[in-house]
Amino acid sequence: MQSAKKASHQGTLISPDLEPIKTKAATKKWETKEGTEMADSQESTSSQEPLSPAGRLFHAPQFNCTIITAVGCKTSINPGVIKMGLEQTLIKHPRFSKKLLIDDSKCGTKLKWESTRVNVEDHVIVPNLDPKLDSTDQFVEDYISNLSTIPLDLSKPLWEMHILNVKTLDAEAAAVLRIHHSLGDGASLISLLLACTRKTSDPDSLPSIPEQNRAGSHLPGGFWWLFSAMWKVLRLIWNTLVDLILFAATMLFLKDTKTPLKGASGVGLKPKRFVHRTVSLDDIKLVKNAMNMTINDVIMGVTQAGLSRYLNRKYGDQTEEEEGANQNKNSLPKGIRLRASVLVNIRPTPGIQALADLMAKDSNNVQWGWGNRIGYMILPFTIGLQDDPLHYLRKAKAMIDRKKLSLEAIFSFHSAILLIKVFGFKASAAMARRVISNTTLAFSNVVGPLEEISFYGHPVAYIAPSVYGSPHALTIHFQSYGNKMTIVLAVDPDVIPNPHELCDDLEESLEIIKDAVVKRGLNAS
Repeated sequence: MQSAKKASHQGTLISPDLEPIKTKAATKKWETKEGTEMADSQESTSSQEPLSPAGRLFHAPQFNCTIITAVGCKTSINPGVIKMGLEQTLIKHPRFSKKLLIDDSKCGTKLKWESTRVNVEDHVIVPNLDPKLDSTDQFVEDYISNLSTIPLDLSKPLWEMHILNVKTLDAEAAAVLRIHHSLGDGASLISLLLACTRKTSDPDSLPSIPEQNRAGSHLPGGFWWLFSAMWKVLRLIWNTLVDLILFAATMLFLKDTKTPLKGASGVGLKPKRFVHRTVSLDDIKLVKNAMNMTINDVIMGVTQAGLSRYLNRKYGDQTEEEEGANQNKNSLPKGIRLRASVLVNIRPTPGIQALADLMAKDSNNVQWGWGNRIGYMILPFTIGLQDDPLHYLRKAKAMIDRKKLSLEAIFSFHSAILLIKVFGFKASAAMARRVISNTTLAFSNVVGPLEEISFYGHPVAYIAPSVYGSPHALTIHFQSYGNKMTIVLAVDPDVIPNPHELCDDLEESLEIIKDAVVKRGLNAS
């Protein structure tokens, strides 16, 4: 009886007609290039559309990637409410109402999207769970990990949602959304996820997303403006040239040092384990403001510090006797080359695409719309124990500032498209896989809503996105939400058997850096 009342209450929390994120100028539903295609496809279910080059790339055997996102909720989840909400929003999006069609012909394999009728019951899985689970947190972790071993069903659109009504330490229940990477990149998918939510404080309002401001708008005038502009162009050309040479070298022969974080060949096909840890975004902002940096600078510095702590312990733990002695000793080998493959949204705004513009109904510019518009950058990490923990931040800022004056990500995106057209998507995927597998980890930072949101009437506790199928033993995602930052790790358990230790190192590194900033402020005063 109580559950029935609860379901009824949750049913009243969603609007009768949920709409996707829109701008003030938006007037028609999904009025984009793909939206027009969807409108046509509704009249004829036989309509087909070829996959984009990037979409084909993510279906190559060596590069078959799937995005998996856990959304923790503060209440138990009503499956009926979720299904009704999905019917009103997600299923109406053109990419989520088409299935993959594989056409084998004499000219080769062709991949197409084919419109189909979507039965939401086939996409929402609600397993029967034992109410007397010994460890619900371990169960949820194992359940999500097991999903990385089960391919998506090609007979229907390539997405599904699993509802786990079990209480964990940080949520009352969890919805796990699994989406094939060919449907869209992280910026596209997080925008669509947020389009299905509303502010908890105002159920009729869409989430607020931080605006991205362009840097460098205040330049000196006259001669100094001209000199500064010419110097910036020269640096841009030089940095891009160097980065492209290093990118090519990485594809041919330049490999990272073999460390306890580096996976072997074939790691992309192995099951992954997903763990997350939530830290204070206010702490990150405190460091950011004190050091006059960006949030990206801070989380990159924290990551370098955390990886250094983890590797130092692993290199020091040769025997049980040495473990205690080496706890504070520098056991790291010299000259470690450790680099991250960083996915960069190349849509025409700095950083992540403004979500409202990305999902604008009146946008006819493909560059602003849906899909995979991501390039790769290779970022070298500084690995070593530092006497001054703020040194990690300074190194990170210097590295990121340099990468901002480089067209590496744009070149890598367009080069991949060209290679696909010339050599085919399988050969291009093999080349892309070679570049990425010669680095140690993948890294991503996604901007989330500023306030608490509700997912079809269910208040959200955390958002934890990740990916599997890429040739890395370690993938690190940072996802902001309100005043929290969630660190999400996807690991090969054979390489990193206890990822919670790495979460501890990242969390402790943030605390050490924050304490150093606070002490510096006290001393300065």
